[in-house]
Amino acid sequence: MTRKILIVDDDQKTRVLLKTYLEKNQYEVILSHNGESFVAEFNSQMNQLSLVILDVMLPDTDGFALCKVVRQKSNIPIIMLTASSDDTDRIVGLELGADDYIAKPYNPRELLARIKAILRRTATADVAAAPRYYRFLGFTLDLIERKVTDNAGELVALTGLDYQLLKYFVEHPGDVLDRNVLSEETRGRDAGPLDRSLDVQISRLRLLLKDDSKQPTLIKTVRGAGYVFSADVSVASA
Repeated sequence: MTRKILIVDDDQKTRVLLKTYLEKNQYEVILSHNGESFVAEFNSQMNQLSLVILDVMLPDTDGFALCKVVRQKSNIPIIMLTASSDDTDRIVGLELGADDYIAKPYNPRELLARIKAILRRTATADVAAAPRYYRFLGFTLDLIERKVTDNAGELVALTGLDYQLLKYFVEHPGDVLDRNVLSEETRGRDAGPLDRSLDVQISRLRLLLKDDSKQPTLIKTVRGAGYVFSADVSVASA
């Protein structure tokens, strides 16, 4: 099945180059030049999309606003493109639910590698012989439907990256997990010494699971070592 990607970028040359390059690599690409056209395409194509790529700087809005639009309706993976060398854009994008970011200028091969890594992680896994449900502190993680509900049955709005991180935690309760291991499992690359992406994602996951960020009891920081998921986890197939 051909994967369909929706890209918004206000630079025509960039749009055409990306479309040509990705189509040569067997992706179907839909292009938008501004926020208005992106929203129209997203609303009409949402159920067929595998991933969206958002440029931060656009003439009529910005990529952050579009990230919110996508996250309100879907957990489709999001890659954000930023021309800023400041970490602020990247951190804001991750906090809003983006799955990855890449700084401009970039090599199309790197973007392609990021796309492939995200789609591998978010592909439906074969869990026929594995437990379907993980339960902890009133929450239930469903591996088949890739969703989390709280003790009232309400859906917790996870992104694809949130899901991958939580899944790895519940599969390794009580283990001290190295930052590089967590980054590799969720992003397909090590966490650099100045890379705050994982820390931002941990903070976001704590917020979603109502874990006190100042004194967390669910996802605890182990100084100099990484993180530990401290809840008792039970598994079930039904």
